[in-house]
Amino acid sequence: MDILTMMGWAATGTGFTFMMTALGAASVFFFRHKISEHSHRLALGFAAGIMIAASVWSLLIPAMDAAEEAGGVAWVPAAGGFILGVLFLLLLDELLPHLHPGSKNPEGPKSHLSRASLLFFAVTLHNIPEGMSVGLLFVVAGQTGDPAMLSAAFALALGMGIQNVPEGASVALPLRQEGYSARKAFTFGALSGLVEPVFGIGVVLVASWITPFMPWLLAFSAGAMMYVVVEELIPEAHLGEHSNIGTLSVMAGFLLMMVLDCALG
Repeated sequence: MDILTMMGWAATGTGFTFMMTALGAASVFFFRHKISEHSHRLALGFAAGIMIAASVWSLLIPAMDAAEEAGGVAWVPAAGGFILGVLFLLLLDELLPHLHPGSKNPEGPKSHLSRASLLFFAVTLHNIPEGMSVGLLFVVAGQTGDPAMLSAAFALALGMGIQNVPEGASVALPLRQEGYSARKAFTFGALSGLVEPVFGIGVVLVASWITPFMPWLLAFSAGAMMYVVVEELIPEAHLGEHSNIGTLSVMAGFLLMMVLDCALG
């Protein structure tokens, strides 16, 4: 598969995830008030389950397979890349001011930025590894010519797109509550997903240089995504207390992504 074809597939996959973010942000045209607590838990838990399954089936397992095919030790790049991904997100969380959806107090360095900007930065930051993950799988599919890997890449894009719907709403609805117009709140919510096609296509453009490090990069994306899940999604899905809704939604999201990856990949 040539680079133009890979770019086309990556643009299609990450374009879909971006459009799903925009779809979630469009909720401001129908709902002005905050979604219910149960719906909030359900959406966050579902997104967490999808990202956990995607990290394992779509990223870590292909990383170990690629390392073995290259004659290396499977767990070394998988573990090393995973740790680097976690450290990368941890570093960004410390260096960049941001505000998580549903939180009152900003994190990171003190800043005079508006709450809208801080909220936008938080979700945009966490969308970067998602875009990279989809792009990396399309690179692997193009380099190996394996139809199953191409299907797995589309399965990952589908799973990421599904979990991006509540993510887009989590940016747009709070901004609407703070007095922003529906159009402006929608724009902020939709644009938070724009980094996914940017990084997804960017990965394809540098495919020839990153090929030797592919197992590390796949695991890096998995570590970054798991950091988001553990640091943000699961705690907010439970909101400080045991929640059957939050727990079961995590299980449902995991099951859906696992089935998608196995059935399509």
